Amino acid sequence: MTASPLPRILQIGRLPLPALESELAARHQVTCLADQPDSAAFLAEHGAEFTGVVTTAAIGLKGEVIAALPHLQVISSFGVGFDALDIDAARARGIQVGYTPGVLNDCVADMAFALMLDVSRGIAASDRFVRRGDWQKGRFALGSRVSGKRLGIVGMGRIGQAVADRATGFRMEVAYHNRRPAESSGLRYVESLQALAQWTDYLVVTVAGGTGTRHLVNQDVLNALGPEGFLINVARGSVVDQAALVRALTDRTIAGAGLDVFDNEPQVPAELMALDNVVLTPHSASATHETRRAMADLVLENLQAFYAEGAVRVPVPGTVPG
Repeated sequence: MTASPLPRILQIGRLPLPALESELAARHQVTCLADQPDSAAFLAEHGAEFTGVVTTAAIGLKGEVIAALPHLQVISSFGVGFDALDIDAARARGIQVGYTPGVLNDCVADMAFALMLDVSRGIAASDRFVRRGDWQKGRFALGSRVSGKRLGIVGMGRIGQAVADRATGFRMEVAYHNRRPAESSGLRYVESLQALAQWTDYLVVTVAGGTGTRHLVNQDVLNALGPEGFLINVARGSVVDQAALVRALTDRTIAGAGLDVFDNEPQVPAELMALDNVVLTPHSASATHETRRAMADLVLENLQAFYAEGAVRVPVPGTVPG
């Protein structure tokens, strides 16, 4: 008996974990679109050969690429965000879309608190202060206490809940804003984001990206947060009006910010890099060995489950046929 050929998978770009590329190649016939000199010509000639796609939340998958893959049946994405994936185009074709939520909750929530502590206590700034030899010239500036403060969470999903869980150890009072109250949460729900910003000391953004949340945190919200309030963003850069945030930080309309995500990554505005009341990290909230390994496993499991059973293990909401 002749063994069934391995499914042909189109890998859209380089994956964050080299081991995942090796394991993917061992299980499937894989071609990386980013390696082709002319991607459009390659898709025109070979697009019909692929039944699966692997991509990342950062790279996504455009509708025109989906259209160039007439036999595409499954997409497996490395990441929790799906705003860069053309979900409508996939849904219209009945293509299943798997992603990797849940396994990165703890690390993203850890990063939210790391940014909160850093921007409040000046950890990175004080490290630079010591290395420059400035300690010999005087004392480092006073910071702000985190314990016992008010924490407002924008987006009470899995990551938002993980942030709320950590807040208990800091004796923080927690409230949140969602499109609607989260049934599983017993925390205080605030219907207006502006009202939540006015109430809180730390506004932590964990909401999904996409057109529905673009510039959700705008000038009015930042004004409400006020000169003693801090913004922490571990969601998507698009959720915050970046120009308004630069103005708020420059004018000290808000006290500071901790940012892991930006509008046009990896480009970061020079105005942000020049400020001392903002901490900047390179979209690395989930970048730990443990989490990236778990995400890679789920990418592979989504593909394996689809080709063996006809359904990905963890589908993007709203993409399951039926």
